[in-house]
Amino acid sequence: MDCIYKDPNQPTEARIKDLLSRMSLREKAGQMTQIERSVATPSVLKDLSIGSILSAGGSGPFDKALSADWADMVDGFQKSALESRLGIPLLYGADAVHGNNNIYGATIFPHNVGLGATRDADLAQRIGVATALEVRASGIHYTFAPSVAVCRDPRWGRCYESYSSDTDIVRKMTSIITGLQGKPPPGHPKGYPFVAGRNNVVACAKHFVGDGGTNKGINEGNTISSYEDLERIHMTPYPDCISQGVATIMASYSSWNGTQMHAHRFLLTDVLKVKLGFKGFLISDWEGVDRLSKPNPLGSNYRTSLCTAVNAGIDMVMVPHGYSKFLEDLIDLVESGEIPMARIDDAVERILRVKFVAGLFEYPYSDRSLLDTVGCKLHRDLAREAVRKSLVLLKNGKNPTKPFLPLDRKAKRVLVAGSNADNLGYQCGGWTATWCGASGRITIGTTVLEAIKEAVGDKTEVIYEQNPSPATFESQDFSYAIVVVGEGPYAEFTGDNSELIIPFNANDVISLVTDRIPTLVILISGRPLVLEPWILEKMDALVAAWLPGSEGGGITDVVFGDYDFEGRLPVTWFKSIKQLPMHPEDNSYDPLFPFGFGLTYNKKGPLN
Repeated sequence: MDCIYKDPNQPTEARIKDLLSRMSLREKAGQMTQIERSVATPSVLKDLSIGSILSAGGSGPFDKALSADWADMVDGFQKSALESRLGIPLLYGADAVHGNNNIYGATIFPHNVGLGATRDADLAQRIGVATALEVRASGIHYTFAPSVAVCRDPRWGRCYESYSSDTDIVRKMTSIITGLQGKPPPGHPKGYPFVAGRNNVVACAKHFVGDGGTNKGINEGNTISSYEDLERIHMTPYPDCISQGVATIMASYSSWNGTQMHAHRFLLTDVLKVKLGFKGFLISDWEGVDRLSKPNPLGSNYRTSLCTAVNAGIDMVMVPHGYSKFLEDLIDLVESGEIPMARIDDAVERILRVKFVAGLFEYPYSDRSLLDTVGCKLHRDLAREAVRKSLVLLKNGKNPTKPFLPLDRKAKRVLVAGSNADNLGYQCGGWTATWCGASGRITIGTTVLEAIKEAVGDKTEVIYEQNPSPATFESQDFSYAIVVVGEGPYAEFTGDNSELIIPFNANDVISLVTDRIPTLVILISGRPLVLEPWILEKMDALVAAWLPGSEGGGITDVVFGDYDFEGRLPVTWFKSIKQLPMHPEDNSYDPLFPFGFGLTYNKKGPLN
């Protein structure tokens, strides 16, 4: 071993120092570059010493590729990277935000808003462990998760990626980081990244900072607040992440009082790196640098934007396509003195630190022995448990003394209806199979309808009509109906919504059915939606099921009475859009259902 950096017995910092001393400026710039899979050729990886590749949502080797196919692809990229002059391994990243959700057949867990309804830190940690195994099975080392946003307005298109509107619940659920990365040993240095081993992944707390607090919930918008409120509401989860050894943090597209986060040296460097002591690397969001120079990102402003972002503290740039211009401008900015060499060295040290800590120099390739964990029964059972615990019972019986649930599984004939009853894609939501998600059988899982058919007695007839008509009821005598309605999938700005009405004519379907037979309504959504008093009155029972993922059986476990309801609202359920944003501390707080509300079978009153 003539190179200290290649010797696993040497201290990490000595390995970093040795490797850094051998690197040219071009190689350093290459390490700061993250490119999309679609532009990653063997020559680019080998000749430019590219530091990282990512898959955009749904960007895989081919449609419905399995984890083994992904591992083949990632290992192929890694082989090219290791052929570079210094043989620095790649870090491959993807958005595994509710399980390894890009990959066909992976376990899809409930989105964060549902986990926030459980308030169960141990559950979050166990989901982190399972997700890490499935991610590593696919060859991927790095997930852009968790989002520790505190969503203060349900109009935001990323509302479901936030555990709660309450900072304390978000803080509690950061335990998923210990699941993903492993638990640092006692005495682990403060702020230093930690990854336990080959069954763990590099995590990423995001988006620093204030992403959930933008004016009117506009994605990538402006968070208008004092520093004290920014710190108290939005920043407090980050020290929890850092104390668990989170290896990376992603900057937010959003602005604070008009200054974009990707350009905010005070918050990115003085606060995050100096005051909070974060020693991992800070990554930009997708084209985050380009968005500093709206409206013409690839014009002459790009160089200025890049200078601003790197000097502000961005260590790795998610380019993701125009890497030639990025590298040319970055090298030129250093050679002209506009970005100090010390800033480049700091960025590269942080990136190498994470790669050494993650064991990539010793184990650069995928571990095929993990493939059996993908979508395994143990993980699906865990996802089903998470669904059960996330459900919030909002109404049970038109008369509180006569509860409607649990349902009779031996009923003679049951009607199942609604847009979301038999649609796995809608049940999983955004960031599933693709960036925005999709309709239909996009992965392996159990829809609510399939779960109902499994749960009822063998003599029970289940009639499914997505959009029933008056004729549906003419010749058939139903015991009760289950109407499953809600949102279609969306991600980021595509989900920004200033009206929050249940789509797909849901109220018409609910009204038609409830006028004729007793009805349980299950709402599949990433956030509270408008529930007019007249429609709420017609329902016999109402359950908020959030975006439960692939395991619809968790819903039937509870509505048929095998388990009790445990979920409590992680956000306030507003009466009308005019009230937004609304918070429990407001003097005018007048919700439809307050933050923390949730009924159960056994306790007479609500959980809160």
